[in-house]
Amino acid sequence: MSAKKYLPVLWLLLIVVAVQLATSYSGKEFYLTQLTMTSYYCLLVIGLCMVMGYAGQISLGHAGFFAIGGYTSAALTTNNFASYSELTVMQLLNRYGCIITTEDMFGDTIINFHPWLAFAAAILLTTIIAFAIGIPVLKLKGHYLAMATLGFGVIIYRIVLASEALGEADGISEVPAFVLIKGLSVNGNMDDRVINYYIAWGILTIGALLLINLINSRTGRALRAIHASEEAASAMGINTARSKLYIFVISAVFAAVAGAMLTHYNGGIGPSEAGVMKSVRYVALVAIGGMANFWGALTMAATLNFLSLRGMFGSYDDAVFGAILILIMLFAPNGLFKLSPIKAIRQIINRDRR
Repeated sequence: MSAKKYLPVLWLLLIVVAVQLATSYSGKEFYLTQLTMTSYYCLLVIGLCMVMGYAGQISLGHAGFFAIGGYTSAALTTNNFASYSELTVMQLLNRYGCIITTEDMFGDTIINFHPWLAFAAAILLTTIIAFAIGIPVLKLKGHYLAMATLGFGVIIYRIVLASEALGEADGISEVPAFVLIKGLSVNGNMDDRVINYYIAWGILTIGALLLINLINSRTGRALRAIHASEEAASAMGINTARSKLYIFVISAVFAAVAGAMLTHYNGGIGPSEAGVMKSVRYVALVAIGGMANFWGALTMAATLNFLSLRGMFGSYDDAVFGAILILIMLFAPNGLFKLSPIKAIRQIINRDRR
């Protein structure tokens, strides 16, 4: 039984390899660009699935965490920190290779942080903010919680839109490649398209394995109990506040990792990544796959994100995801994979009769 839970992961890896071989054989490797981006968005979605599907908490602010991860990593690797070079902490970081020093065309010194340090800072900042937001906000329930997390997302959007250090409406561009190890980096070079595809889906697979273990652990069972009835779970001795907070922080970190990686892959990030409609989209993807259906959420996130990135919905992109969310809430609140059209219609009719 313990090995059976990892079988879907094996299928995921086989599909990833099969897709890459098919695109290469057919001469359509350009699809790998959108598939790579899709995997990073999927990383956020599976983290949000844990919050919504297993802990029963609605979050409309995960685009904010995505933006925190992306913008922090981008700002630290692109802004010039030469004016702070005399600080002791900067000299210490330089000694351990955490600082990258170059010169511009005029011979002036440019000091940036190494992508690994920037990535660590992004994760740390996200964790701190998630704890600070989660402690008071997760005391709320239902639409009150949704409104509070939505407010957080709006705050992050306005900050990145108005901050000069974050590029304001233009965002941050020319973000350098993220060198993971020597000879292996996250970047948008066409020559590295295949390797970046495997890096992205490899990161997603690792994230999936971590969450599968969490779902099948004592913590996962506690989360399902909280979702079923928070009062009953508390009566059984489960620390509901701590459990909800921890899974909220974990999901926020997943969003930050996705944001940082996608920023280095795209070579930039803009304020649209922190927009409210992005958060609505992520909620819609979790809902259509099934609130507590991990693989359903991942499947629908991969499919719809890829279609969106390929421009299949055109200028109606946001409208499509908004409509999907409405339809799912009406006809298939448990997700598309548990949809029974006849039963759904009967439920609507019975609801109207009441």
